[in-house]
Amino acid sequence: MAFSTYGRHVTMDLRDVDFDKLNDVAFLKSVMVEAVNRCGATIVGENFIKFHPQGVTGVLVLSESHLSIHTYPEEGFAAIDCYTCGTTVDPELATDHMAEALGGRVAGYKALQRGTGEIVDLPKYRLAAVR
Repeated sequence: MAFSTYGRHVTMDLRDVDFDKLNDVAFLKSVMVEAVNRCGATIVGENFIKFHPQGVTGVLVLSESHLSIHTYPEEGFAAIDCYTCGTTVDPELATDHMAEALGGRVAGYKALQRGTGEIVDLPKYRLAAVR
């Protein structure tokens, strides 16, 4: 069986997100698991860390790569990153779900095509549907 190195990498910054959402490990993990389910990926590992006095870093390791979040509740900020290899999993479905579940506003967004030579910017074709 041949495997493709083709992948898509989506990064998104959210601002004006509720403090309590960004500081709740259980909530963030449940949102991320649902995001992975929606995009069709497979979870193979996880690590979530709650910082004191506030903040969370979490990563779901996927057979296709990863979905991660790093939060600054005191700033209402979340940095989200989703990379998936192959053509059957769509990382934008995961980041769209994260934006919907967390609320706030999308302050930064970048989608890239990777693994085929040059890294290529992809259009924000789904972002308008989220906001």
